[in-house]
Amino acid sequence: MWDIMSRGPHGTGRGLDLRPHDDGTVWVFGYGSLMWNPGFAHEHRAEAVLSGYRRRLCVFSHNHRGTPERPGLVMGLDLGGACRGTVYRADPAYLAETVDYLAERELIYAVYRPHVVPVRLRTGPRAGERILANTFVCDRAHPHYAGRLTPEDAARIVAGATGERGPALEYLVSAVASLRRAGTPDRSLERLLDRAQTLHRDAA
Repeated sequence: MWDIMSRGPHGTGRGLDLRPHDDGTVWVFGYGSLMWNPGFAHEHRAEAVLSGYRRRLCVFSHNHRGTPERPGLVMGLDLGGACRGTVYRADPAYLAETVDYLAERELIYAVYRPHVVPVRLRTGPRAGERILANTFVCDRAHPHYAGRLTPEDAARIVAGATGERGPALEYLVSAVASLRRAGTPDRSLERLLDRAQTLHRDAA
């Protein structure tokens, strides 16, 4: 489990620069594992929606949820549609650690590109307000981009891959559960999960 507070000395942040909102606060928008396991110090969390991008299981994972020999799949922000996720206001006392932490976690293979995007808060005292948040958008030109897979191929990959952070199937289970808890179930991901679980059982 990722946890910034239990880690040792941090690196340089690999060039990551978290941009603040107009009021000086720094927000991070999560659409995959950051929703259920942010791992960095934050003062506040809320549900939010981002327009112009959609959540997809479209990134090959050669480390966290797979290996170079048998890659898994994890979420990416891809162009088009809208995405509901979780936004966090970073604790300013640990901002330097948060930068290094997110750089190591999200920029490991450069398939994700840091972006600053406007999101609309859905919950909390500022619901309805638009803020600027930092997030990570997948690079379609990167070799790890997997957005052209069929659902059946994606399900087969998820059913059989395991990485340093555990099975790809476990990751998808957590994603589907997190979206259900937030009241924003993703039917396409649920169908893919059902198929991956069937394939996993059949292979056991």
